[in-house]
Amino acid sequence: QVQLVESGGGSVQAGGSLRLSCAASGYTYYMGWFRQAPEEDREGVAAITWANITRYADSVKGRFTISKGDADTLYLQMNSLKSEDTAMYYCAAGGRSPLDEPALLSSAFAYWGQGTQVTVSS
Repeated sequence: QVQLVESGGGSVQAGGSLRLSCAASGYTYYMGWFRQAPEEDREGVAAITWANITRYADSVKGRFTISKGDADTLYLQMNSLKSEDTAMYYCAAGGRSPLDEPALLSSAFAYWGQGTQVTVSS
């Protein structure tokens, strides 16, 4: 069983930066970040594969960077934040093979964290 715990959320002014972290226990082949604003559908933000291939939503390309650290930790560096980035951010993981490259869809991920809130004020 895989457990995911996010941290690093908070409040920041537009144009600022935040770094989210996700501590994972258990082995997975790919991981990602999703977000959900009130009354909106969950949206895929970024994903990274076992081979460190990355994928981003168009809305965050050039501003957000997903990466993996030591000890099964996932990061999301968020720069140039905008008010529309305000949401609950979730860490997710899954995969059955080191060759898997997931789409940024919730259905592609089997394991989820509890979320961390990011609020960007303009």
